[in-house]
This record gives sequence, structure tokens and C-alpha cells, in this order.
Amino acid sequence: MKFSIITAAYNREATIGQALRSVASQSHANVEHVIIDGASEDRTLAEITHHKTPNMLVISEPDKGIYDALNKGLNMATGDIIGLMHSDDFFAHKDVLTNVARKFSATLSDAVYGDLDYVSAEDTNKVIRHWVSGEYTPDKLRRGWMPPHPALFLRKSVIDRWGGYDTSFRIAADYDSILRYFGRGNISAAYLPEVLVKMRVGGESNRSVERIIRKSREDYRALKKNEIGGLGALMWKNLSKLRQFVNKG
Repeated sequence: MKFSIITAAYNREATIGQALRSVASQSHANVEHVIIDGASEDRTLAEITHHKTPNMLVISEPDKGIYDALNKGLNMATGDIIGLMHSDDFFAHKDVLTNVARKFSATLSDAVYGDLDYVSAEDTNKVIRHWVSGEYTPDKLRRGWMPPHPALFLRKSVIDRWGGYDTSFRIAADYDSILRYFGRGNISAAYLPEVLVKMRVGGESNRSVERIIRKSREDYRALKKNEIGGLGALMWKNLSKLRQFVNKG
């Protein structure tokens, strides 16, 4: 089973090294790492070159945003299974892809997904939010459920059939794609109940109130576009995040 892990990066010299090492250290033997750099103006490309391994495919050129970059990566990918490694993220341990491969083999599913930890950007050992995905059902999808995008692995055949990211969405193309695959595509999915990825807080969708509002508008558009739900699903989706925050008391 061959994995294609796609990383889109732009001006991430401080964090991309850890992301690259995280992929390179995986115990699964057959991994292709596709890296799309958006013509970074800092030392991101130098970091990529420093960490380059024979299984890396790297291009550096201007793009039209993260989803355009990810689509480039999808077009380059040759693996059976597609996963993402954002330039601020890293795998939870070295056996993530081994465990994901075993789940695919055992269930013959179209998708395998797991849990996600949001961690402090200053101290990645400090967990801010713990996202437990739980088992998927179509009813949950209609009520705003989604798996963590970075902890979702898909057979390439799903993407070949149902397409990549709709770049008319600036923040919520990942949610749109999940609604398309799970809803319209009616794919089969298997839950792997463990943290697969750790993500630094401060992503594109939650950097400001303005972005949060824009994200909600795009989420609603994705729901209506895919005929999955409406305002109720959007409200449940946002409220369900509250229980993810780690109780410090």
C-alpha cells in the first residue's frame, strides 16, 4: 500500500522542518511525500532542501492559495492512499501510517480517519483541544459532523471520481470536499480511535473574528451546495467544538 502525503507550504521556515521529519520517520515503508511550495520568500525552500529525501517530489512556484496548491499535489500523487501533512503539523508518532494501512486492509474502506490534538504553537507538548472523531454515520454528517481534515486518509480512487478542492472556497474547501465524499459519494469510512496528527493552533480559519464569520458563511454554502443540511447543521458543527477544549481545572 503506497501513501502519498501532500504538504502545501508558504513562508513556514520555522515549522516545516518538523513536518518533514515527521513524514520521513514513519515506519511504513512505502511513502511518497509531495511538497508544494508557493514560492516562499523566507527560508522555507532551504529547509525543504535540507531535509530532502529520495521519496520527495518538490515544486516551488506561485499558487492561488492553499487549496490550489493541494490540487497540484493531488495531480502529482501516485499513491493508493492520499493524506495531508500541513506545514505547521506533525504526526503523533512514527507508526501512524502503519496503523492506518492496517485499518484500510482490515476494513477495505474508502477512507480511514482518526483523532486530532490542537497544540500550543509555543509548546507542542501542551494540548489545547482534543478532537475525538467517533464513529461516522450519515445522520451525524447531516448534523454537522466531520472528521479532522488532517487526520483523514482517502483512497485516491475517491478523489479521482469525486474531484479535489473547489478553489471558490477560500477557507472551507476541506469541509466541502468531505461533504462531497461522505455525502454525495456515500463512501465507506473506518474510524481509528487514536490521535493521528498534532496541529499547532492559529490556522487560517480561526485567526480573527472576521475569518471565523467568513468560515461559517463558507461552511453554510458547502452544506447547501452538497444538499446535506442547513443552519441547524452549522450551529451543531460550531457548538460541538466546545467540548474539545481540554479542561485545565
